[in-house]
Amino acid sequence: MAVPALFAAFISCQKMSYNLFLLAFVLGIGGAFQYGFPLFSVLVLKYIKSFIRETCLRRYGSSPSEEMITLMWSFIVSIYSIGGLLGSLSAGYLSVRFGRKKAMLFADIPSLLSAALMGLSQLCGSFEMILVGRLFAGVCGGSALNIHLMYAGESAPRHVRGLVAVTASTAIATGKFVGFALEVLGVDALWPILMAVNALPALVHLLTLPFFPDSPRYLLIDKKDKEGCIKAVKWLWGDGDHMAEIDDMMAEQEATREEKAKSMCDLFRDRPVRWQFITLFLVCSCTQLIGSNVVYFYAYSVFINAGISPAQTRYVSLGVGITEVLTTLMCVSGPSAEFHSAVMHVLCSLPTEIFIQSYRPAAYVFNGSINWIQLFILGLLFPFIVEGLGSFCFIIFLTYCLSMAIFVFLVMPETKGKTILQVMEEFNCLNYRGKKKQTILEQSNCSVVTVTRL
Repeated sequence: MAVPALFAAFISCQKMSYNLFLLAFVLGIGGAFQYGFPLFSVLVLKYIKSFIRETCLRRYGSSPSEEMITLMWSFIVSIYSIGGLLGSLSAGYLSVRFGRKKAMLFADIPSLLSAALMGLSQLCGSFEMILVGRLFAGVCGGSALNIHLMYAGESAPRHVRGLVAVTASTAIATGKFVGFALEVLGVDALWPILMAVNALPALVHLLTLPFFPDSPRYLLIDKKDKEGCIKAVKWLWGDGDHMAEIDDMMAEQEATREEKAKSMCDLFRDRPVRWQFITLFLVCSCTQLIGSNVVYFYAYSVFINAGISPAQTRYVSLGVGITEVLTTLMCVSGPSAEFHSAVMHVLCSLPTEIFIQSYRPAAYVFNGSINWIQLFILGLLFPFIVEGLGSFCFIIFLTYCLSMAIFVFLVMPETKGKTILQVMEEFNCLNYRGKKKQTILEQSNCSVVTVTRL
């Protein structure tokens, strides 16, 4: 079923301008790729541990205990998640204050700093530089991924929004694959250079993104620049008739009534987005609770415990990366199908499709924050879970995924081919259940939607 779906998606895009997919490619280089690429660097743990041991021996004349070295390495691994959380929390403010495009460009700064620190760490004889570099890499990954998804989702017309969103998950998988491939092809003495390779996509992104327009929805709804929106739409989508899409944007602009962007506190307490919030929380938790990223964090140990020789672990990791890339290419049929075939990729388009413009930045901030908090917690707890449950540890992840599959099938409305306001109306049937008919006036003056219950 995946091949016909991919062919149909390709046919539907024949009349579209290639500029939109070029934008998705450039965003992938500087956005989702920067999230996926640093995950591979934990595979060079044997180099980092040796470097810590050698550095301490040179500085203090003695080597710390193996437990202390493992603790320092674990902190180097985990601090990436802390940086990601900080980056995610800043993404909402930056995207509203400076626009999607400028915010994406700002995300290249911590990436370049990270590459410089980790690349020069061995030369300077400082493993602390790797620690700080991993922190900056997390800040880049957290902010760039959130802004990338928001920018791409708002720049695509609804009939190809799912396809454009899948390019983000493909970029994540490609980042992991490139990291694995470099680790396989690399030389042991060059491990600092491998950890600094993320500077190259950051430079390419920094030099190419300025030639693209900002998000049409941001220009029209947030900046009130209709002329700029129409110009961006024609540049991204071609010279066809796109007035229906522009009318949808104007209807959304009218619904927001010129209100300012909402905060995460508004997301928690506002009744008109209650079930959108519940859906986002439950489904976004699947990103980590499918267990895939935990396997990446502890891939070396997992493969060794499975009986694979140390010399072969890198090739097994490369095979895992190839499998993930191929899986993302099959996820083109819409959010519901994406959930069943590759659960983590549904979130690429979910916040864009179930939240209106004023709530969207807060939704992406919440999504990113939950993602990084869970990644950090699971990274710390997973070794203890394995110790307690052994080979049955993934039953926890299996149970949650099955529960969420049932939730999505029974509760979540289909978003494919629908406008934001149509999706919002379906969610209002849940937000205001028990009412036969009423006019829903948000206390925040967000929108007025008439909901009819049969």
